[in-house]
Amino acid sequence: MRYAFLSDIHANLPALEAVLEDLERRRSDMVYCLGDLVGYAPWPNEVVSAIRSRGIPTIAGNYDEGVGLDSADCGCAYRSEEDRALGDQSISYTNRTVIEETRAYLRTLPRHLRMTLAMPRAAGMTPSDVLMVHGSPRRINEYLYEDRPERSFLRMMEDAGADVMLFGHTHKPFHRVLRYEVDGKERARHAINIGSIGKPKDGDPRACYAVVEIVMGAEGVGPGSLRVEFVRVPYDVERAARAIEASPLPDAFADQLRRAY
Repeated sequence: MRYAFLSDIHANLPALEAVLEDLERRRSDMVYCLGDLVGYAPWPNEVVSAIRSRGIPTIAGNYDEGVGLDSADCGCAYRSEEDRALGDQSISYTNRTVIEETRAYLRTLPRHLRMTLAMPRAAGMTPSDVLMVHGSPRRINEYLYEDRPERSFLRMMEDAGADVMLFGHTHKPFHRVLRYEVDGKERARHAINIGSIGKPKDGDPRACYAVVEIVMGAEGVGPGSLRVEFVRVPYDVERAARAIEASPLPDAFADQLRRAY
């Protein structure tokens, strides 16, 4: 089975349109969205409409939750007062821009989605659980970076009952294979950050999403049973950046798109 996972679109319609076209060519079995549809760019209603019209199962990001509740707090972490002031302008603009239909939809989004990959009992295969979150299983706005200690990832995923955990929020894609032993047999958990479609922060301005192919072995999900591809899709960054500059949003967000930081 091949699954496509999207995250952190952040109201960037040109980026989403390019990714949707790419998805049509690749024909994954299922597509899921891990949240943060809105914020930082001028197309929150259009992005939500595009996701809804395609029936893509979606969870709430911290930004979606804040706007859904008409809150002035997006649950973001800021490094400086200047960043906080920019963020305040973004959520204020987004709250003014979304229509009530969009806000009502954002309020319906769950925080987590879970799939259990159950195989025939006659084959002696172990069911494996796939958990989708935005930040982490503990907090919708927790940042999970690639350099997090392996023991911390394993403990978190064990507590959440997840063999595979998919998440976003940091806008930096990675795949960690976390090995451990059960009754002398090597098993693995997989931690996968999807990256960001609409606001990458890894120096590559192209939209990013993940395609995950799951190949179950006799012991369920093992070290080599997942193939993860981070797909980078070029889009008209200048169209998005110029639209930000023509809106009441801070011009700094346009620079962030161009430079992917």
